[in-house]
Amino acid sequence: MSEELHSLTPERVSSYLDITRRARAKATPLVDAESPEGKHLATMMRMADDYASDAQHFLTSGDLVRAFGAINYAHAWIDAGVKIGWLDGHGDDVLFTLP
Repeated sequence: MSEELHSLTPERVSSYLDITRRARAKATPLVDAESPEGKHLATMMRMADDYASDAQHFLTSGDLVRAFGAINYAHAWIDAGVKIGWLDGHGDDVLFTLP
């Protein structure tokens, strides 16, 4: 395999940021915001947003390793919400690991 496939570039990290932005926009809540699950989901989405923000900061400062790690954490929070049934992934098996 080519070394390019195994290296981090600003473009690669930016593409992961875009995938996570699309996932965040597509996933919609399936639980009442005032329920215990809804409150937990709100925390999960705050975590996703915070990690995505961190990823953008790290990318801007040139720290590609931390940017890549942070955006993967962000996406994992969103994906977990879909997997446990608190978010609707609308059948998108590219952006989410569907139940």
